[in-house]
Amino acid sequence: MLPNITKSIVFTLVAALTTFIAPGVVRADSAGAALTREAQTAITPAKALEMLKQGNERFVSGKSIQRDYLAQVKQTSKGQFPFAAVVSCLDSRIPPAIVFDRGIGDLFVARVAGNFVNDDILGSLEFATRLAGAKLIVVMGHTECGAVKGACDAAQLGLLTATLANINPAVKAVKGDYTPRSSQNAEFVQAVTDMNVLITMQTLRDRSVVLREMIDKGEIGLVGAMYDVSSGNVIFYD
Repeated sequence: MLPNITKSIVFTLVAALTTFIAPGVVRADSAGAALTREAQTAITPAKALEMLKQGNERFVSGKSIQRDYLAQVKQTSKGQFPFAAVVSCLDSRIPPAIVFDRGIGDLFVARVAGNFVNDDILGSLEFATRLAGAKLIVVMGHTECGAVKGACDAAQLGLLTATLANINPAVKAVKGDYTPRSSQNAEFVQAVTDMNVLITMQTLRDRSVVLREMIDKGEIGLVGAMYDVSSGNVIFYD
């Protein structure tokens, strides 16, 4: 039998070990749980944006929340209550849930090379917001975008040619003395990337009556964003 004082020390050590977390990782606790309907309902568009900003700050600083993903699978098996929807590029370097430090059931994500919207994606966003309750839509481009570079060069390759045509309006809309106006000019590529986000946001408003009405009533928010592939940082803009 251990003396009482020794048992006390042992219990203290055990408690410390079971709560130990590697440096740079935040305990999940309630922050790591999947969202409930009540929690989703309480989130405003402004709060949703702040949650994404805070998540990206955690990601960039190496303090991502430690989550039990299998537990979240069980928590979301009977329903989902995401707070935001993200339209992003297909690029493998920008998985939205990771860069915003979110878990299973937190985000709707529509991904396509060049982060543009068509009727299929717009219909999906109408579902995400009007029917499923998401409070914010983010159109997120990224630096060094291969799709944008392809559009700048008028690349031709099978069905990809038609995909890149969706970015052509941004290429044409960028004015100024950019020489050359091709993928060889990093400044021009980034200007087109920024313009593509803005045009996508406007297309969303123009083509979807449902989304436009929700935005105008303040029921949901719409923001643009740019992900830096060299730092992991996300910059937001209206």
